[in-house]
Amino acid sequence: MQFFMEINFNVPLLATATETADSSMVLAAVLLSLVVIYFASKVGGELSNKIGLPAVLGELVGGVVVGVSVLHLLIFPEGGTDAANSLIMSFLQITAGLSPEATPQVFAAQSEVISVLSELGVIILLFEIGLESNLKDLMAVGIQAFVVATVGVIVPFAAGTVGLMTIFGVSAIPAIFAGAALTATSIGITSKVLSEIGRLNSKEGQIILGAAVIDDVLGIIVLAVVASLAKDGAVDVGNVVYLIISASGFLIGAVVFGNVFNKSFVAIADKLKTRGELVIPAFIFAIIMSYLASVIHLEAILGAFAAGLVLEETDKRKELQKQVIPIADMLVPVFFVTVGAKTDLGVLNPAIPTNQEALIMATFLITVAIIGKVVTGLTVFGQPGINRLAIGVGMIPRGEVGLVFAGVGAASGVLSKPLGAAIIMMVIITTFIAPPLLRIVFPESNTTVNLDSKSEKLL
Repeated sequence: MQFFMEINFNVPLLATATETADSSMVLAAVLLSLVVIYFASKVGGELSNKIGLPAVLGELVGGVVVGVSVLHLLIFPEGGTDAANSLIMSFLQITAGLSPEATPQVFAAQSEVISVLSELGVIILLFEIGLESNLKDLMAVGIQAFVVATVGVIVPFAAGTVGLMTIFGVSAIPAIFAGAALTATSIGITSKVLSEIGRLNSKEGQIILGAAVIDDVLGIIVLAVVASLAKDGAVDVGNVVYLIISASGFLIGAVVFGNVFNKSFVAIADKLKTRGELVIPAFIFAIIMSYLASVIHLEAILGAFAAGLVLEETDKRKELQKQVIPIADMLVPVFFVTVGAKTDLGVLNPAIPTNQEALIMATFLITVAIIGKVVTGLTVFGQPGINRLAIGVGMIPRGEVGLVFAGVGAASGVLSKPLGAAIIMMVIITTFIAPPLLRIVFPESNTTVNLDSKSEKLL
């Protein structure tokens, strides 16, 4: 008994946030919040899809609409708002008899539950991305893709970080986090456009896809490092080196271990006969890997990503991917809508004089984000006649990976409102402009493209 009392005393359990709140009201508030989240994600996703953009961008914009920037349906206390500003709390007061005295406790508990679900959503997202990333295919595209990816990480990261610190006077940790957000590349957006214009199997297409996936791997390592720095609150060179080595070693170790673990995992799944015989063991493994990443002071999402890479090598990969999709459909939108809901775009309102620096900061990040990726095409060597501009443009969109950076940064509290909003604007703009730019620099082909197995795995 003493052991459990100590755990309850030392660990901030969710129960402490709800001990003075009516549990039935908390449940009602969470249910209404989920209705808002799923409605916003679906409407936003469908509208985004209709204009040829990824659904995830619509989910983000839907979150902005229902969040602190517009409707105040889904707001969180860490954004500086309180229960009096929440329309959900007002609705509960009118329809369910929630007393004004109990409202702050219910609001705090509801926000905590949604935030936890959001964290689970991003863990599932990175597990899913890991399942779709094939290391053998990455090595097959050769040194060209690796060079493009590396330059595409280093240039925007360095330019963004140094620029924010020297031009805008941003402190080191937030500047590093924002610079890291510039490193991502969305493979989903680029591959969709390349497929539509019949260039997926071209030399340029293969380099872009390979580099985009390598970008994701490097980006997750960078995210693990900067998120850990944010927790420590200071830049320690020795700590940075440790984090880079531990993050890289963690991924390499996971892949090596995966060669041994794969057969055992399949054998276990084959012996189980009840529902969830494949997906439940997979999630147990993903959660354990997430925990191990946390233990060595990395982000839990790095463990989830590594678990996906390991299980991608199993014979059950395709079946597992199908079973993960409906779970991701339930939890991942919570993450993207929550990121949008927490983003206060009011800090970018040009009508307010004090917002001018935030607007300039957003413009700077967008410029660095575009130029930092376009220059990657210039690094391609030994390929006469190749369309280098198309390769650079194909690396521009940040998409869902960029949003992961923004979400983790917002959750850590390291980003100011203007800087957080500037990062969101950078993700939105780069995602919007990439598809039309690709069609301009990469003329559409009338030939029908038959995807080979390599391309299917990359997608």
